[in-house]
Amino acid sequence: MKNIAVLGATGSIGTQTMQVIRQQSEEFKLIAVSANTNSHKIIDIIEEFKPLYAVLMDRNAFNEVRKYCSDKRINTEILIGIEGLNTISTLPEVDMVVTSVVGMIGLTPTLKAIEAGKDIALANKETLVAAGKLVMAEAQKHKVRILPVDSEHGAIFQCLQGNDKSSVNKILLTASGGPFRGKRKEELLNVTVDNALKHPRWKMGRKISIDSATLMNKGLEVIEAHWLFDVDYDNIQVIVHPESIIHSMVEYIDGSVIAQLANADMKLPIQYALNYPKRQQCVIKKLDFYDLKSLSFEKPDLDTFKPLKLAYEAGSTGGTMSAILNAANEAAVELFLNKKIGFLEIGNILEECMNKFESKENYVLEDILEIDSKVKEYVSSKVY
Repeated sequence: MKNIAVLGATGSIGTQTMQVIRQQSEEFKLIAVSANTNSHKIIDIIEEFKPLYAVLMDRNAFNEVRKYCSDKRINTEILIGIEGLNTISTLPEVDMVVTSVVGMIGLTPTLKAIEAGKDIALANKETLVAAGKLVMAEAQKHKVRILPVDSEHGAIFQCLQGNDKSSVNKILLTASGGPFRGKRKEELLNVTVDNALKHPRWKMGRKISIDSATLMNKGLEVIEAHWLFDVDYDNIQVIVHPESIIHSMVEYIDGSVIAQLANADMKLPIQYALNYPKRQQCVIKKLDFYDLKSLSFEKPDLDTFKPLKLAYEAGSTGGTMSAILNAANEAAVELFLNKKIGFLEIGNILEECMNKFESKENYVLEDILEIDSKVKEYVSSKVY
């Protein structure tokens, strides 16, 4: 029995993690969960899985869930805020922490979990983007496994199994292209929030959906891949693959390319991460090759989708530049979602912040949190 804590249990990844745990109830026990404001979903999870702890970030949601558990005499302990996240990430009885919260909020509890010796099923991009050097060093120090939950990184992880790292030539990171694939800048001048949220393949949260539309999502994944698999940025290639059947590939020095294919369903990489190194019975619809008409591939348009180009630049610069990029993006996406800036202004804001803020080569957690705050404050202050 593996004891699991899920940070961000009510989001897309968290909900599908619940499905995997539900299907393997004899192998997994849900010890703790967290959510931001979704008290109703947390109550449903408490009723079904009876975790020992639940964390709410929002005060009103915390009060609602705590009252419900008190009235129903449910023994789940209800905690609040970042301290609550840190608590459930370091519980002695927890074996693995699934980090599926969105944003920088996931960094500190993930580091706390690593220091406590917990394996990490990682679905929070910002953890490695903002502090990859620090996180990977801590994981190595504490002999902790960081298992990727992201579809693309989960695919790369599978393609690497059984092969020596020295034989890897290139990582081929696939992208659906998002809702604006093939569009030029002039066609994106009047993009609405609703337009940008309509992803052609995946149902995701609002922030991640906007990142997919700008291709920033893929830029973040490039930086993650660098840290997860210790591959130079020059050897990470993004390929637009609109069918989303090949989830990523690895090219080896002999010219062989190994790909991971499956129907687009996040339950597969979640299941693989939770059960690694074992495979379990299928939780997705299996691929039928007779139904596949074609698989197509395109080069990404780095001029129109500037954030992807900037992510390569930030990663190559190193130090805290990726944290600067990430903070600027979080703030800019929030402004766009609130209809205060246009779609293309997101990329312009990222570039401005990378030019304004100086990268620090060696850093600790406090440096990352400070730069994150300063950049977000700067971006917010520019919009009146």
